[in-house]
Amino acid sequence: MAKVITPQKACAVNPLKMSQPIGSALAFMGLKNCMPLFHGSQGCTSFGLVLFVRHFKEAIPLQTTAMSEVATVLGGLENVEQAIVTIAGRQKPSIIGISSTGVTETKGDDVEGYLNLIREKHPELAHIKLVYVSTPDFKDAFQDGWAKTVTKMVEQLVEARPADAVRDVHKVNILPGAHLTPGDIDELRDILESFGLEALVLPDLSGSLDGHVPDDFTPTTIGGISLEEIATMGLSAHTIAIGEQMRDAALAMGKRTGVPFTLFDRLTGLEANDRLIALCAKLSGKPVPNKIKRQRSQLVDAMLDGHFHFGGKKVAIGAEPDLLWTLSQWISELGSQVVAAVTTTASPLLEQMPTEEVLIGDLEDLERRAIGCDLLVTHSHGRQAAERLGIPFYRIGIPMFDRLGAAHQTIVGYRGTRNLIFEVANLFIANGHEPTPETWALAEETGHVGETAATAH
Repeated sequence: MAKVITPQKACAVNPLKMSQPIGSALAFMGLKNCMPLFHGSQGCTSFGLVLFVRHFKEAIPLQTTAMSEVATVLGGLENVEQAIVTIAGRQKPSIIGISSTGVTETKGDDVEGYLNLIREKHPELAHIKLVYVSTPDFKDAFQDGWAKTVTKMVEQLVEARPADAVRDVHKVNILPGAHLTPGDIDELRDILESFGLEALVLPDLSGSLDGHVPDDFTPTTIGGISLEEIATMGLSAHTIAIGEQMRDAALAMGKRTGVPFTLFDRLTGLEANDRLIALCAKLSGKPVPNKIKRQRSQLVDAMLDGHFHFGGKKVAIGAEPDLLWTLSQWISELGSQVVAAVTTTASPLLEQMPTEEVLIGDLEDLERRAIGCDLLVTHSHGRQAAERLGIPFYRIGIPMFDRLGAAHQTIVGYRGTRNLIFEVANLFIANGHEPTPETWALAEETGHVGETAATAH
């Protein structure tokens, strides 16, 4: 059992963590014809907008209530009203997703009350869904904001159904965690379709942020799941949730509609995908297609080929809890040792990580613990640490702004796991390394020369 260590530093240095509102906004971007709206200052929105544009290399719809100092003190009703009315008139969305920020949460704005007053005053907004999520950025992290938003979507947008409702045996709900990319969602949909099953994905980034070129410009999201599809999710035969963060959303779906669910803590690795395929076969009543069998065989062969390069390697990982869990379990199964694990927020999974300790910290903490490691794994902000340490660097998670194809990086399913093995093994092959002078200087400074990275902190 891993020991979970909470931060003791007065400030974050080279932060690993991203805020709740950013995770919430990304979830809203998986809905069709949606306009995410930050209730906060313009700076909060600008930061999130730049981060998403750099990561996805796409036009990002994101608006703000533009709270000033005076509005923050007196209350934001007027700002929220003006923002909603303006967006409704200009962008004409089907839904406006409102996420709070630290400044408005500190003031204590009653946004739910604001929305009731705005609806009474503006009956012309009746056709637009307004979903508000409390996501203060002074607590929790990216995946928390995503999870809260998906749960609120289920509670407000999925039509309630009796437990004995007639269900479509060919439809399956998918509730993906924030750590899944549009490419991951495409892979899951392809797996289900191989069994003749139709996937309803909430939220569906594969339709909105997968990098396709639309026929016409639209100021709102250009794809994703529609409100009409969301409303019918209560008639699906089953719900598949991916990541511990999605447990509350799956429970809310079950409570509202009676749809049973299966939660997968990860879908990277052989055993986890065997369980997914067995579930698909059970739900569809069909045998496993030859295509899937061949993909499994290819993964087993990739594990056989790759384990020579993974065996005994020391790895440092910095990621959100569900992504950290996925990568730690997978890389341990291939014979590597996770000697440094840093994450952003609390999770029931942290104590079960295959390492001695997990720190809720920043990239400075990760760098100090990664001394002597063979691989550093985190998002693009870890690139300088990898250079200073002189070790290979594998980019994963958000943001990934110094490489193309972040939206299509796929690590789920047999194929995704197979490709991940090849990518990381090739890093080991191409980057046989010796510690740089800077690494030894840091080791001497901290008194950890000759120690393993697991104790170098």
